[in-house]
Amino acid sequence: MATPGDFTSLPVIDISPLFGADTAAKRRVVEALGETARTIGFLYVTGHGMAPGLFDDLLAAAKEFFARPVDEKMQVYIGKSSNHRGYVPVGEEVIYGGVPDQKEAFDLSQDLPADDVDYLAGNPMLGPNQWPSLPGFKERVGAYYDGVMQVGRTLLRAFAEALGQDQSLFDSYVTKPPSQLRLVHYPFSPNAPGNAFGISPHTDMECFTLLRVTAPGLEVMNGKGDWIDVPPLENAFVVNIGDMLEVWTNGQFVATSHRVRKVKEERYSFPLFFNVDYDTVVAPLPCFTGEEPSKYRPVKAGEHLFAVTAQGFVYLQKRVAAGEIALPEGASGTHEFGQHARHADQARA
Repeated sequence: MATPGDFTSLPVIDISPLFGADTAAKRRVVEALGETARTIGFLYVTGHGMAPGLFDDLLAAAKEFFARPVDEKMQVYIGKSSNHRGYVPVGEEVIYGGVPDQKEAFDLSQDLPADDVDYLAGNPMLGPNQWPSLPGFKERVGAYYDGVMQVGRTLLRAFAEALGQDQSLFDSYVTKPPSQLRLVHYPFSPNAPGNAFGISPHTDMECFTLLRVTAPGLEVMNGKGDWIDVPPLENAFVVNIGDMLEVWTNGQFVATSHRVRKVKEERYSFPLFFNVDYDTVVAPLPCFTGEEPSKYRPVKAGEHLFAVTAQGFVYLQKRVAAGEIALPEGASGTHEFGQHARHADQARA
């Protein structure tokens, strides 16, 4: 197994034993997941049990939507929502103050009813989705969302076991999570600025991400600060640890920084950001501190998600500037986690 400084490729872990009765095989998978989460923070997952047709239907729905005229897609513009759902045009997203990302997207999450109590109370990340008026779009995308969330719940329990805890450790925090699914389209853009990324370097704000893509472009930062290519693998998820598991484990698990380089071909990407409930206060758990002090301040999962989101989308930046919304107290939005934070700390030392 690679160390944090020297990995040049990602391991492939078959998680099918997690769904079976062979305890020894399950233990081997759990141990492999834990080792990878500690040393790399990125891996390929196979044997996840999702029917291939779910991804095929999702891809077909995405291609149909993104092929529509811009004015039609803007009918469900994300800026028309109060809970960050809908179409994200090219240039809308600017992570960490960089060059606008060269992509368009459609963002959704758990499709709650319009009378949901948190939505009515003004929660900025919960509530109903905006759906385009394309026949079958909602059904195909919704079926994929439900399927990948089930894989995520299985992985969350395996990660708990990999930490030496009961598999139910995190279950109570996942009742109505703002776990976002993004349908992302990277059009080939030869005239994009030379310093433009498909998506800028970042870590993910949630617990972990399950990603399916159609073409190369994803790169991961290793412990040396080098960018490592992550090509797609047939019927496999790319899984990466996010900020919340880094905090909960007091840095045992690594939220590894990643980016999408300026793409050389049209590319579709479908990350599911598996999160915990909005009001979950995440801080290093006592079982991961012991005599070692906590390395992280407590953070409310939903507020962390909203703070970074609000600082990365143009429509939300405008709302903040106009005083229509306010960032949570103590909001960061900088490279606070992952390899970027480690290298920034080393540079300041």
